[in-house]
Amino acid sequence: MALLAPTRSRVVPQPSAGIWPGLFDPPHALLHGAIARRLVHAAVKSLPLTLRFPDGSRWGTGGPTLQVIRPGAFFSRLGTDGLIGFGEAFMTGEITTGGWPATGPDAVDPRQANLATDELAEVLTVLAHRVSVLVPRPLQKLRRMWQARQPDVEDNTPDGARENIHRHYDLSNDLFEVFLDPTMTYSSAWYEPGDDLPSAQLRKIDGVLDLARVQPGQHVLEIGSGWGGLAIRAARERGARVTTLTLSDQQQALARERIAAAGLSDRIEVRLEDYRVHAAAHPGEYDAVVSVEMIEAVGERYWPDYFAAVDRVLGPGGRMGLQAITLSHQRLLATRNSYTWVHKYVFPGGQLPSLTAIDQVLASATSLQVVESRRLGPSYVPTLAAWRHRFNENLDRVAELGFDQTFVRMWNFYLAYSQAGFAARYLDDWQLGLSRP
Repeated sequence: MALLAPTRSRVVPQPSAGIWPGLFDPPHALLHGAIARRLVHAAVKSLPLTLRFPDGSRWGTGGPTLQVIRPGAFFSRLGTDGLIGFGEAFMTGEITTGGWPATGPDAVDPRQANLATDELAEVLTVLAHRVSVLVPRPLQKLRRMWQARQPDVEDNTPDGARENIHRHYDLSNDLFEVFLDPTMTYSSAWYEPGDDLPSAQLRKIDGVLDLARVQPGQHVLEIGSGWGGLAIRAARERGARVTTLTLSDQQQALARERIAAAGLSDRIEVRLEDYRVHAAAHPGEYDAVVSVEMIEAVGERYWPDYFAAVDRVLGPGGRMGLQAITLSHQRLLATRNSYTWVHKYVFPGGQLPSLTAIDQVLASATSLQVVESRRLGPSYVPTLAAWRHRFNENLDRVAELGFDQTFVRMWNFYLAYSQAGFAARYLDDWQLGLSRP
């Protein structure tokens, strides 16, 4: 979380203390704001949603409602920073949904927060369905002239990757416990009829282990530990020995605690180590490699290093089980250098791959290829909805941990924004089985 990076104490100051520098000062951009207003009006007039303004006017054909509380600030943000400005407008209360209070430090009622962000997810889903046509095509061609690029400081070098991971995953283990299920799994579940979230998460983990063909007595490398859920499952249910890698101090600490509580410390080692460093020292050592939604944090420049590391550590006959959030190859090519709201506030240095890009990197940098695949994208919608509802049902606990109302709005926007991407199929999620021919 870029604006929370200095905070390690789990106490997040209020905006007046400077933890959100500049956020509450919208840009003074009358021309850009006027252009954004005209573009939005033209785009929204045929969309199945409603923009409601303080003077009582409405845009759109009806449907989920976005309340524009401070139109001048909202359109100035849009005209200056595009979707970054849209997200910041929700964080500051310049736009809102479902009657969520637009301003003020007072905690919102959990039920109201869920109703409001359910509607936010509906609004964002409508927009995500039409993301390629919201801006006129002639203006889309000018994207590279004004769109911000990812800063060099967020490049995923070994040092940069650790800082990027720290800024998200070291927010607070307690925060993640607030909204994740007891498996502490922070990736898409695999839902089948009748599943609750924990059972769907265990099915997902088993699916990855199946693709890697994990068997008793094998030595498994996990790239991206999370909080130990997959490693525990592999050791306890499959009889494997697991070495798991993370760059997060807090993840390592809690994973070790959970592994010890499960009585599996003799079978699982949690290392604070970069995958590149580990691969160089352990060629051919592993029977299987697993990695769940970690490739998104690697960065496009380092995808060849990531897959080459997997290829290097796998012994003869070894396989990999990979789970990855993806987007279409066309969208990857169009947005690969973009700096987005998600980069700024949630996942610095991230880049989603496409299935085509994965195939291309495997062919150019490794002896591996995709031999099995399973689509989980539709399951991410209920996964994200469940996380968001659990988060809002525990807002008192979030406040106890020191996170302010701006953070609460930001986290809800992140979860609703992600849910909309999967609901509109702008994003997808795949489990892939990799092996050598």
